[in-house]
Amino acid sequence: MSKLSLHGLGKTFGRSVAVADVDLALAPGEFVSLLGPSGCGKTTTLRMIAGFMKPTAGRIAMNGGTISDPSDMVPPEKRGMSMIFQSYAIWPNMTVGENVAFGLKLRKLPTAEVKRRLDKILAVVRLDHLVDRYPAELSGGQQQRVALARAIVIEPEVLLLDEPLSNLDASLREEMRSEIRRLHDEFRITTVYVTHDQSEAMVTSDRIVVMNHGRIEQVADPVSLYNRPRTRFVAGFIGRTNFLDGRLQGDTLVFPGFTVPAARVPDAAALPAEVSFSLRPHDVHLHRAPPAGDHAAWRLPGRVVERAFLGEHWDYVVQPDGSSLRLRTTTAPRDVHEAGAPVTIEIDPTRLVAVTGSAE
Repeated sequence: MSKLSLHGLGKTFGRSVAVADVDLALAPGEFVSLLGPSGCGKTTTLRMIAGFMKPTAGRIAMNGGTISDPSDMVPPEKRGMSMIFQSYAIWPNMTVGENVAFGLKLRKLPTAEVKRRLDKILAVVRLDHLVDRYPAELSGGQQQRVALARAIVIEPEVLLLDEPLSNLDASLREEMRSEIRRLHDEFRITTVYVTHDQSEAMVTSDRIVVMNHGRIEQVADPVSLYNRPRTRFVAGFIGRTNFLDGRLQGDTLVFPGFTVPAARVPDAAALPAEVSFSLRPHDVHLHRAPPAGDHAAWRLPGRVVERAFLGEHWDYVVQPDGSSLRLRTTTAPRDVHEAGAPVTIEIDPTRLVAVTGSAE
């Protein structure tokens, strides 16, 4: 049985559709991220799961029982859930220990049990030495740990996180996304995490739900989502990619300014006449001269249009001769090509992924 499930979930505000026909099931202990741009419906979906909004269509179930539908809704405080907001919402007049223990005392647990749970969770989040500090005396990362500890210590059935790292700087976000995953592995609480940052979703999640215009575009584990996107939107939102729009004519693919054999493209026989491919930058290789060897790869004469050195790699834009197509590629720091220099562009056709969706 699913721990949490959404069935045809929808939410409208007047004539505006915020969420439409969302179906999703979370297994017990699973970490699922709702990922997408602002306005895609991910936070509205989370608020319906939390019980802050009533759906206008469909239903939400937990442990097989309905907790929300258009006619009735279990109150948030009776759902067995904890939620962490962007602002942390920790009380400035309480110490770390008082903040974290607040939910336990509200449940009127025995003093010894409160202390046992408090000591355990503070040790897990590495704040036991700061138990008597006030929030104003803590860093942003430490405040976030307090919020996490307070949410987890009551042992909720479901943990909800709404853009919890958006107020942190880049280095702290990187640290805290790993911390969130570590805590999940420790407690195995079923978790729904809302973010617009694909790196956060990739690091923390068992599965990622990519949303766009209130609908689910694709649900998959991070590796599958990156390597096998189904739509143009997913391919462009999860990491960087190149789009190659062309036509299939017999056993040949026709792109702007050049043609190549279709034989080694995955599922070539099932391709439509008008086709779009996603090709990741690291699957485009540059050579100063045409290399010997495997001629099954596509090799196109071209030139370097732009370049940027980013420390860990070079970022190039290259253009095949006679074509309007511009391709992004990355190379190691030692693989240097001057702007305007001629290159051979090598593409392994087995790395192309056909995607659906408009080129707009």
